Amino acid sequence: MYQEDLKHMSDVSRKKVDYILHSPGGYFILSALAGIYLGFGVCLIFSVGAPFYAQGSAALNLVMGVSFGVGLTLVIFAGSELFTGNTMVCTIGALSRAIAWKYVGWILVWSFIGNLAGSLAVAWLVAQSGVVAKAPQADLFLKLAEVKMAVPAWELFSRGVLCNMLVCLAVWMAARTTNETAKIMVLFWGVFAFVGSGFEHSIANQSALGIALFLPHGEAITWNGFMWNQVFVGLGNVVGGALLVGAAYWLSSPYRVTDDGHRQPRGFFARS
Repeated sequence: MYQEDLKHMSDVSRKKVDYILHSPGGYFILSALAGIYLGFGVCLIFSVGAPFYAQGSAALNLVMGVSFGVGLTLVIFAGSELFTGNTMVCTIGALSRAIAWKYVGWILVWSFIGNLAGSLAVAWLVAQSGVVAKAPQADLFLKLAEVKMAVPAWELFSRGVLCNMLVCLAVWMAARTTNETAKIMVLFWGVFAFVGSGFEHSIANQSALGIALFLPHGEAITWNGFMWNQVFVGLGNVVGGALLVGAAYWLSSPYRVTDDGHRQPRGFFARS
């Protein structure tokens, strides 16, 4: 099962490698755009969620989860390079021997750096714009940033694992359908599940924490706290996307489809 889907992901990973080798600057720009697109989503969910936060409403996570789908929809439909999705795509490509493992590292590092640049750029612009500079939006940004920067390492890691399982499942499902409306729906549900559950997405956090840092803030909100969150959430995102989605589907499919259309045993399913 899923041989055609795995071949598609492998082909996508090969295209990513070809592109980054021939145009690293272009790849960086696409990565920065992904950070910006998620930043738009972050700005939206905090803007619409802030009134619920001010009222102490239990519907806060629900409202924020419903709203954040715009971020991943922009990433997929506009075209850009998102670190978290690349963990799954490039792992499948490497396991299928479409790309070398060293290129997995290149793409993940380059896309993460580009995402960070775009996220912090849009975070600075949002803070400068004044749209979230006053209560209750500023209060929500500052409160969540303070909390996220103080979460223990293992909890951040675990939340990162769970988050990117959902994100990569959304990307995986979107790739399996050719209907544009269906793509939007599966992206929506995957994002809704991780935001509504309170899981941690490293790239979304770059914008959320960045905005808090660019607003007037207290001593509990620091760049050290930003780095703390990024390290453990990022590692969790890699495990969730690469191992628990990418490798899991690769291992579940004992055959691969070759370029000439034949089925060939893969990995430990192959007979010696």
